[in-house]
Amino acid sequence: MQLYHHPYSVDSQRVRLALEEKGIDYTSHHVNPITAKNMDASFFRINPSAKIPVFQNGAHIMFDTVEIILYIERIAVVSSGADQTSISSREVVEWMHKIQAWKPKFFTLSHVPEKYRHDASKFIRQVVMARMAESPDLASAYHKKLREAYETEDKRKDPEVLERSKEHLVSLLNEVETKLNETTYLAGEEFSMADVMLIPVLARLMLLDLEKQYIASRPSIARYWSLVQQRPSYQNVIGKYFNGWRKYKTLLRTWCFIRFRSLFKRY
Repeated sequence: MQLYHHPYSVDSQRVRLALEEKGIDYTSHHVNPITAKNMDASFFRINPSAKIPVFQNGAHIMFDTVEIILYIERIAVVSSGADQTSISSREVVEWMHKIQAWKPKFFTLSHVPEKYRHDASKFIRQVVMARMAESPDLASAYHKKLREAYETEDKRKDPEVLERSKEHLVSLLNEVETKLNETTYLAGEEFSMADVMLIPVLARLMLLDLEKQYIASRPSIARYWSLVQQRPSYQNVIGKYFNGWRKYKTLLRTWCFIRFRSLFKRY
């Protein structure tokens, strides 16, 4: 099994958490969207949307995060010989889709300093144009990605888009807080794939230094957040990249890559 992913990606974190929790071995391929590695022709041929994660098991290739996680869960059941009660319940699946409905893209961009956001956006557009020239057979697909990049910039500047994203997040967190007032984990007293979907949302808020505003202000979520950070899966998937000083190291490495490549026009 192959997983194309990156530690920055919320959906990649979700899939990796599921793989860790279920003890499934896989081959890891890092594809950094900030440095536009997802625009390389080899990856683009697998997934013209250029989105990550991508999960491949033989000839079977999957792109949807919830579908990938449920597929991993089925593999784990078959591999272990467990009964079908180990499959996520309807409540768990409903929570998974509810959490997936909030897209972190514009919320995240609105909290990234303008200098870094501008340079990364410009670099990605330059990479797309370079790859378009290198792979004429993929020109139409690359042109679509270039158009999407400009549309993203327009939407990012629209205060209504940002406000809707924030309102959606607040509504989701309030609903989660209400649920966690009654249970240890999101769908009951046992850790589930619903928690796998939620943890990266809280990790993103921590990465953006918004933990006090969105997590600490909700006592049940704050308790839950402290609890789930102790899990080995969290440490392997998120903690090793973003806990404490590590997040600055990870971000600095990416920023230096972009600046170096931009300076020497190596796209």
